Amino acid sequence: MSQHVVVLTTAASREEASRIARKLVSKRLVACANVIPAVASTYWWQGEVTESEEALVVMKSCHSLVEDIIAEVEALHSYEVPEVVVLSIERGSRAYLSWIDQSCSA
Repeated sequence: MSQHVVVLTTAASREEASRIARKLVSKRLVACANVIPAVASTYWWQGEVTESEEALVVMKSCHSLVEDIIAEVEALHSYEVPEVVVLSIERGSRAYLSWIDQSCSA
């Protein structure tokens, strides 16, 4: 298993996404969080197809912090069922991955 991860979540607004990103970086749970302010989402919710505009947060961190990241996102999020998806980083720049290690409190 890779020791580095990318964690994705969507939020109802750019402001909410930025608040989540800032909180997780401040707590040193993630090294970096990119907010993509407008993504069109289509999903199944409460028995019907729903479409909305959301903000996407792309976070880079260490595998050892995943449970804390998930708990923090769930606590900060306005959604009843927030998206939190964790992807392993298979490979990357050694300098960048080292920076992730130094930036997170793993």
